[in-house]
Amino acid sequence: MTKEDLRIVFMGTPEFAVETLDALVKNEYNVVAVVTQPDKPVGRHGSVLQPSAVKQYALEHGLPVLQPEKMKDVDFVEELRSYNANLQVVVAFRMLPEVVWAMPEYGTFNVHAALLPQYRGAAPINWAIINGETTTGVTTFFLDHDIDTGRVIMQMPFEIADDYNVENVYDGLMHLGAEICLKTIEYIIKENGRPKAMPQEEMIEAHKEIRQAPKIFKETCRIDWTRTAKQNYDFVRGLSPVPGAWTTLVSPAGKETVLKVYATRKTDEGASAKPGTIVVDGRRMLVKCGDNNVLELVEVQLAGKKRMAAADFLNGMKDLGEYHLE
Repeated sequence: MTKEDLRIVFMGTPEFAVETLDALVKNEYNVVAVVTQPDKPVGRHGSVLQPSAVKQYALEHGLPVLQPEKMKDVDFVEELRSYNANLQVVVAFRMLPEVVWAMPEYGTFNVHAALLPQYRGAAPINWAIINGETTTGVTTFFLDHDIDTGRVIMQMPFEIADDYNVENVYDGLMHLGAEICLKTIEYIIKENGRPKAMPQEEMIEAHKEIRQAPKIFKETCRIDWTRTAKQNYDFVRGLSPVPGAWTTLVSPAGKETVLKVYATRKTDEGASAKPGTIVVDGRRMLVKCGDNNVLELVEVQLAGKKRMAAADFLNGMKDLGEYHLE
């Protein structure tokens, strides 16, 4: 089997997936079609349709684009079949029905932004940082009936520095994802389309705890000041810059306003006060956490205002020490 024998359909939507598609194109793999989400309505009235990053790239490079509303749609399935692909590559896309993932001769593999079986789910980067992990990575695995449970083909690790947020890890795994995709395809070619792959059931025993990565909602992003300072430090960077951790700023009169927190700094200082108490120290805004340590807020955004340094926020707030966070 050679490189020329492959006919690849690529499936993905966001910028994260573009890096891998670009690697396939630049390495002259035969990408016969691209599948991505339908254009998304944007603007005040939703009257403007915004194509996905993957669609924009595909059109710029003359690749056919399919945008099914439903993956089981008969017309879509038949059109997909007409491209006669023998391998499908999936990066940051939606769940596929068996009629789609089982279609190509050499199967369908996914590039997942975590070291499976850890962090199965929609938000693996966020949850790895939130949980204080120091290592994550990328995994390629064959799709099967359940989400992120298929046989693992290959894995590559990535170190999470203590000051990394989602953006840092996202960029690192985006490039690593493209690299592991190419290595996986090379392995598939070497093994004539039948590479060895390990069932995740055999990998689970090596882990004390299997952590999940469910979709993140607004309420998920609320800071709990009864947690330790370290937990809240990780929580904030695990949601920064998007969607952003938030808390409620409560005035002495009881007025509540949402305050987003984009960056914090750990300290070795403590305070004898209730969790959520604001301590103003010169140009520093400190918050008491559940372990008696204080966490310094570095970058914040008050509802309806611009994102700013906490020191600038202090300048615009009178008597902030009389407020508290919930």
